[in-house]
Amino acid sequence: MTRPETVDEDTRRLAELGYTQELSRTWSGFSNFAISFSIISILAGCFTTFGQAWNNGGPVAISWGWPLISIFILIIGLCMSELVSAYPTAGGIYWWATKLGKPIHGWFTGWLNLIGLIAVTASVDYGCATFLNITLSRLTGGAWEGTLTQAFLLFVVVLALHALINIFSHRLISLLQNISVWWHVAGAAAVVAILAFAPENHQSLGFVFTETINNSGFGEGEGLSFWFYVLPLGFLLTQYTITGFDACAHVSEETQGAALSAAKGLWRSIFYSAIGGWILLLSFLFAATNVDQINEEAGFVGAIFTTALSSNLATAVFAISTIGQFFCGMSCVTSMSRMTYAFSRDGAVPGWRLWSKVDRNRTPVNAIVAGCVIAALITLPALYAPPGSATPVAFYAVVSIAVIGLYLAFLIPIWLRLRVGDAFQPGPWTLGPRYRVLCWIAVVEIAVISVYFVMPFSPAGVPWSPDFTWTSVNYAPIAVGVVLIGIALWWALSARHWFTGPRRTVEDVDVTTTKI
Repeated sequence: MTRPETVDEDTRRLAELGYTQELSRTWSGFSNFAISFSIISILAGCFTTFGQAWNNGGPVAISWGWPLISIFILIIGLCMSELVSAYPTAGGIYWWATKLGKPIHGWFTGWLNLIGLIAVTASVDYGCATFLNITLSRLTGGAWEGTLTQAFLLFVVVLALHALINIFSHRLISLLQNISVWWHVAGAAAVVAILAFAPENHQSLGFVFTETINNSGFGEGEGLSFWFYVLPLGFLLTQYTITGFDACAHVSEETQGAALSAAKGLWRSIFYSAIGGWILLLSFLFAATNVDQINEEAGFVGAIFTTALSSNLATAVFAISTIGQFFCGMSCVTSMSRMTYAFSRDGAVPGWRLWSKVDRNRTPVNAIVAGCVIAALITLPALYAPPGSATPVAFYAVVSIAVIGLYLAFLIPIWLRLRVGDAFQPGPWTLGPRYRVLCWIAVVEIAVISVYFVMPFSPAGVPWSPDFTWTSVNYAPIAVGVVLIGIALWWALSARHWFTGPRRTVEDVDVTTTKI
């Protein structure tokens, strides 16, 4: 039940930050947690990018890599929780960067965040379509062929459904976010139970925690190239799965008691996803008894299910994951559209008047539609896959764009928080003096992964390689590079003259605010 005094305090705090209450503030703290938990979605990332870790490191990239990288991501989340507690606005990341720095910081942060959110929407919905494609093929006995073209058509349908859900029922979204949490908990538990009890044999502890695999094509065995190049590429599984948690900030203007609820929701969504995801991934590895077949299918997680389980149980696992991914994609569209709305509200996006408009239900309809259309367009290369691979490299490229865009957007305000130091005015949730160590760790980790995930995934993606093919190219550096150059030129030639950061929509707040 909504408490009037809580909503009044939220509205007052939002007015202090410069905005009128336009979006409907009906979400509970649990719903705020639920959206990030749903976007992280261990039923999505753990399934769709499992092959990236299997081929680039094998079991050790998963059994050890997941908890190690999760700790770093949790540290990033803790740094961001302190910021959302101080500034609970829909603009979230870019708003923080502008207030802690200058308009130029907000400009780059906002565009990186928006690019990342569109890319993560595209990758999640394409992953959902891929698993739906497989599920339909299995349910129809092969009558549905499950081709790449059919996968892309399903992707467009899923995107359209998510847009419609977000457009026509604000309250339904909140309800579905809550249902999504329990689906992810119960669904993941069901998959773990199936993989624990149904297979006749399981792998040993030695295999799960010490076995290495290098199917990348770079180097052989466990040389330096394996440990310092191949294995880190496998960490994309964790870094991609546990992302999108900035959604807690983007829906903070719709959340009751946002200064505390959004901060707690953000770090808790990371923490619980990290634990649940590790258990789920370990169940995959223990059931991965037919290593040759998994390698034959390029590390595709479905090969574990089809070789270790009966046909019906394998289909059930695919279906559980597909539904979880559908929930995840719905949440991604919500987060993406709120960021588009907020950034447009401050005049940063071309045609901003159109994208910052809300309908009579207080929903940013135009922002929803625009984001989904762009998500479809950047995934067009997924219509083509390199020879011998069932998964288009384009999918992993979109994944890399999502990771790089989002984490670089996180890096800027965290760095600025470090620079501001003790002059920062925290909200009710704060790190205290620990912010120095935690922020430095976060900055270094993001810088390192941003370098790795623009690198080629295979020798065929290296331009000077004799095996080079365009379908094997990781186009993340091209996409991110072009966008960065574009927004830098835009800033230098035009935006620096008119973009001043967040635009106040209220001026009559009788509160003294402290500026940094």
